[in-house]
Amino acid sequence: MNKKGYIFMLKSLLLFLIAFPLFAQVEVVRDKKTKQPSVRIEPLKPATEQFEPFVWKSETPADCPFTQSKAYSQVKFLGIKSGFHFADTWYPTWGDDDLQYSPYTDGVCWRLDGSSERSWSYGETATTGHAVIEGDDPLNPVIYSLGLQVASSKPYEGRYPCGSLMYNGVWYYGTYCLGPAGVAKYGDMVYNWPWLGPFVGFRVSTDKGRSWQNCPHTPEKALFGESGWNGYPVKIGSPHFVDFGKNMEHSPDGKAYMVAHGADINDPKPRFWNASWITGDHVYLLRVTPSVENINDASKWEFYAGKDAAGNALWTNDFSKIKPLLEWNNNMGCVNVTYNAAIKKYLMCVTDGGNTCAKMNTYILESDSLTGEWKLVTYLKDFGEQAYFVNIPSKYISRDGETMWLWYSGNYARNWNGAEIKVNPPGSHYGLVMQKVQILK
Repeated sequence: MNKKGYIFMLKSLLLFLIAFPLFAQVEVVRDKKTKQPSVRIEPLKPATEQFEPFVWKSETPADCPFTQSKAYSQVKFLGIKSGFHFADTWYPTWGDDDLQYSPYTDGVCWRLDGSSERSWSYGETATTGHAVIEGDDPLNPVIYSLGLQVASSKPYEGRYPCGSLMYNGVWYYGTYCLGPAGVAKYGDMVYNWPWLGPFVGFRVSTDKGRSWQNCPHTPEKALFGESGWNGYPVKIGSPHFVDFGKNMEHSPDGKAYMVAHGADINDPKPRFWNASWITGDHVYLLRVTPSVENINDASKWEFYAGKDAAGNALWTNDFSKIKPLLEWNNNMGCVNVTYNAAIKKYLMCVTDGGNTCAKMNTYILESDSLTGEWKLVTYLKDFGEQAYFVNIPSKYISRDGETMWLWYSGNYARNWNGAEIKVNPPGSHYGLVMQKVQILK
């Protein structure tokens, strides 16, 4: 990133910290008998908000390739919002100890000692944070950082968190790269990380985030051999694990699956920001039997390669034979999938990030299987109005499967290129937003 870009981003972060400082109640308490002092720390409380419930009107573009679902067709916002004004990039994974674990970056996160620490995913000393989420109620969770990890983004400029999985007590934490800059000028416009770099690989913790084995791969020699240098399109740039519930209890075959957005070099309508951190043309699917030995070994991974004449999914270990699971040119982007065990359906959240720093659209798809037909539940035009990293944590899905919490970050670029970004639904902001919603038939 050039000097002006760094100054711009640092000013933005400073304004954010001034507007939304992290406060926790710290109190010195003395024992009545011994008079010995101790410190009592109250955890950071979420920012909650209530508003009039409403059904979001689906405004589906005419060229949408997905048929309308007959099972579900609307999302109702129940007027209950929770969240925190701190870092973004929250993708919770539900461990066998009933805790959730998540990456975070580009902001601060509270620690159990009452302090906070800041992750900043830029440059040679790029950091990514790892945090724990305790509690069964999104209106009263306790979220705290376990620490930061340094890993260079070079030769790219950004290195960010993506796929994160806690399975059998082992935490697999993936990172990917971005370029050419967080503020990239092209013509009369500026863009945010318009080039999606490669998925680098995983760092691994066998003690639930207290210590880490560094990723054996580098941005120049990434796990799947892809390069996003000079904007060359990648397929597996920012993958996320399919949420199969607590300790992957609903995996159909014991394997961990990931979905990723990307693009292909043979694009009839390319854009400067065609495959970015939040935009793309395709969704890809891959899987592995998770273990410390397998996770960073490309030969152990299988890639979705289309279907045979009978409609059965094909899988290959040959990355060159990978095929998109889904396609919608210039209308796809960051993707997350959750298995909803109560209704026996997969729910996919896709964000079309516009031009990377303006209004963004999110749509929700459903399917009976990962490789089956995906159908549209609803299209949330201008959601946030700038919501991104949208996901549905399985831990907070109701017993009937129809009420859940939509997690996202939002509205980081409120006035880039003269665009005015408003708040919709109420409570949308930078950091972590949790909205209680219901899917309707």
